[in-house]
Amino acid sequence: MSEKKIEIPIAIGVRDLAQKLGISPIDAIKKLMLNGVMASINQTIDYDTAAIVASEFGFEAFPEQQVVEAQKEVGEIPLWRQKIANEKTSDLVNRPPVVTILGHVDHGKTSLLDAIRITNVAGGEAGGITQHIGAYQVEKEGRLITFLDTPGHAAFTAMRARGAQGADIVVLVVAADDGVMPQTREAIAHAKAARVPIIVALNKIDKPNANQDRVKHQLAELELIPDEWGGNTIVVPVSAKQKIGITDLLASILLVADSLEIRANPLGKVIGTVIEAEVDKTKGVMASLLVQNGTLKNGAVVVAGLSQGRIKAMYDYRGKPVQKAGPSIPVSVLGMNVVPSAGEIFEVVENERVAREIVITRHDAMKNQTATAKMSLEDLFARFKAGELKELRLILKADVQGSLEPIVKEINELAKDNSTEIAIKVLYAETGNIGENDVMLASASKAILLGFNVQAEVTARRLAESEAVSIRLYDIIYRLTEDIQKALKGMLEPEFTERHVGKAQVLAIFPVSKIGKVAGCRVLEGELRRNAKIRLLRGSDTVFEGEVASLRHEKDDVREVRAGFECGIGLKNFNDVLIGDTLECYTLEKNG
Repeated sequence: MSEKKIEIPIAIGVRDLAQKLGISPIDAIKKLMLNGVMASINQTIDYDTAAIVASEFGFEAFPEQQVVEAQKEVGEIPLWRQKIANEKTSDLVNRPPVVTILGHVDHGKTSLLDAIRITNVAGGEAGGITQHIGAYQVEKEGRLITFLDTPGHAAFTAMRARGAQGADIVVLVVAADDGVMPQTREAIAHAKAARVPIIVALNKIDKPNANQDRVKHQLAELELIPDEWGGNTIVVPVSAKQKIGITDLLASILLVADSLEIRANPLGKVIGTVIEAEVDKTKGVMASLLVQNGTLKNGAVVVAGLSQGRIKAMYDYRGKPVQKAGPSIPVSVLGMNVVPSAGEIFEVVENERVAREIVITRHDAMKNQTATAKMSLEDLFARFKAGELKELRLILKADVQGSLEPIVKEINELAKDNSTEIAIKVLYAETGNIGENDVMLASASKAILLGFNVQAEVTARRLAESEAVSIRLYDIIYRLTEDIQKALKGMLEPEFTERHVGKAQVLAIFPVSKIGKVAGCRVLEGELRRNAKIRLLRGSDTVFEGEVASLRHEKDDVREVRAGFECGIGLKNFNDVLIGDTLECYTLEKNG
């Protein structure tokens, strides 16, 4: 009997392989074990291993044809790229690539940056860096590479949220002994949303429990398929501690840079990004700038967000005074009137009068920005009809993995069955409460945050308000998917936005006849209001959400109690209050 033919991709999960072969996953695992491969049902295996299993069940395997589609642009085109779009092609020259380091905490991001720096200056400058300006340059094969010395996806995304894109390439650090962790997945989501190519630095290969193949399988599951498996992700084994693989990593960065359009016009309009800024007690405002087009010169008038000023002095990353800096060159400057925010786009203008006018105009515009910038599910269809929107971007947080997977599956099904022309894209899906990093990713990507059986942290809600990010919380899956369906059809009712009012700590419990228990509290921030909603938190768990039954300050019934004062509060139809609980007071305001 002739063998049946089957297409298998270069990496496939054991469960998916079993489904393709029409067999039980248990049978697939048994065959793998017989061939010396220990794999779980959710583990990814490479093509060669999958082909062996297929042949055991009478199938002739051959590689799946990779259909390369035009990828949808998930992130927005960075503002600085838009501003130099009119530069003549003939004036553009190659510039050094700008690299940032992302990855899970403790996987060696800072150690890798140090190893790159030390390796590069070992035979040259003994002094190293005398002044930290958030970036430095190294040389490889006569070519410069600029590293942003601010590792972390929070800083990376803060730049994108303000329209910048500080990095051309992301180096994702993954520990060979630890593997892919939650922050690794989050970093990948941030890099993909920014459409920045990823190089994986597989760190800590010198550790006795390092398992490179296991990590490569985990990366393949996240669509980062190693180039040795036929994918397009370069994975470089390194040891920051032993200084192993550093040269290979730098060579890989230059290789990727050669495949990209990393160019600028040194004689064109001066545009760049603020890396970081602070007030020096003796010198005043010091801002670290990364030039991305043109040549920045000492004495130039610069505007960055609501900050402006004439450059009085300029230093390179070694702390040496310089008179000019071209594309991809990081410098520290003196002369700004106020501290600009990291990620702000800076540009050179004619004179200080023009700079002041720009700042005044921006200040006035900011007053209306929050009201107009927010994208919610309610105005989704209207914006689509106006031609402003072609893709609904979602960030999903759920309480457990068992909830997350079916929700993502349902959303993907909606995307397939969607009768409108709006595409649906889940940028990031993970377990846990909604935090500040989630809000920053949503802000940078113009996405909507959906939570299932989770809470939005107080700091995240405040940030969402200032960054104009929409957060919607659900406790039933079908309501979540139903809202997305309705939004796509333009039928969703306006939502209510939660506004944080205040927070209090329960210090004591008093039993009161006819009422039940009253919580003796100290208001920590904002205020407690009798006519507002109240949420009771025990640790990270929400124990109660409802209304205030009574609010007293000393012996008086009051309408509100402000921060710094103590009060007694009764919760409507709820008595299970404990010392140490946190009370959050909030209001619900109808959008639109």
